Amino acid sequence: MTEESTAVTHPFLDLAPLSAARFASIEDRVARLLSTTQDVVIMQGEALLPLEGAIRGCAGPGTTALNVITGPYGQTFGDWLRDCGATVHDLAVPFHTAVTADQVREALAAHPEIDFVSLVHAEAATGNTNPVAEIGAVVREHGALFYLDAVASIGAEPVLPDAWGVDLCVIGGQKAMGGPAGVSAVSVSERAWARMAANPKAPRRSYLSLLDWKERWIDGGRKVLLHAPAQLEMLALEACVERIESEGLETVMARHRSAAAATRAGALALGGGLEPYVYEATEAAPVATTLRTLSGVVASELVASALKTDPALPLAAGGGALAQEMIRVNHYGPDATLKTVQACLTTLGTALGAHGVTVDVKAAQEAAAAAWK
Repeated sequence: MTEESTAVTHPFLDLAPLSAARFASIEDRVARLLSTTQDVVIMQGEALLPLEGAIRGCAGPGTTALNVITGPYGQTFGDWLRDCGATVHDLAVPFHTAVTADQVREALAAHPEIDFVSLVHAEAATGNTNPVAEIGAVVREHGALFYLDAVASIGAEPVLPDAWGVDLCVIGGQKAMGGPAGVSAVSVSERAWARMAANPKAPRRSYLSLLDWKERWIDGGRKVLLHAPAQLEMLALEACVERIESEGLETVMARHRSAAAATRAGALALGGGLEPYVYEATEAAPVATTLRTLSGVVASELVASALKTDPALPLAAGGGALAQEMIRVNHYGPDATLKTVQACLTTLGTALGAHGVTVDVKAAQEAAAAAWK
């Protein structure tokens, strides 16, 4: 007698291998999402993988970089650049604001030898967003390579690497796209490929290597994959891009803009000392709204109290020292809805009331609804 398997089949476990053709078709859909004709490489890991891989591929002892810091990720990029042996000039602005094209222009004029510029589009951790189109024009005029972290912004606001002159544009699916965290993608210009090919320190035969993908995948006609892809994450990425295509990218971005406007208006109407952390609405990211708490009210304690009421709400305290004063309302992906925004405002109002702070939840609800566009 043969032994019969008693295993239960499961759609998330019993997956057929992902073909090279299917993998390539998903890359093509991501390229269309970015409106780019550049090569797009989907990497088998969270967005930190291509973010680090792109820097290590392009930077070395001969590199002089301008690293723009508008939040914690900008600080990380500077650390990676220095570790590669690059000379780094940091351009740091307060986390409650955005960098300007004029500030970038002045930094490039002060250091004309700069040949690499790194920037975060939207800093979900601090709630600001930067004017990439204007900055891209300045960087292009200077002739430097332009590296952009668009992980949080893709799906919440326009991301146009070709139009903006971005040479390395990294995206992830886990925020505004409403997709998986286990895969990510990067668009790469011909200039960036040339820089990597000429860099003796660029990773090779490494999980960080973009050149491996170029030489063994793209140059080979995308017929043979480097290694077995993560089927579940790849299929989830395909599904979330399909959902965006079905809803329409402009509609998806409009939901995120409306969620940001509603959260900002509702928080101001709520009272209790809450105020937008990013001063100017034009510099606030549509992917998440950060709020500053009243002096004496610890943000992390307030969020913990709010989440006891509803653990599923997309609320978080700021990281590190910002945990004392910052609340994040992460209204991205499926949470970019008026219902979610109003639930967050109500729960924050209840938590503030429990701290003895006077709030007006009804006014917050009405202001959020009026601001939703």
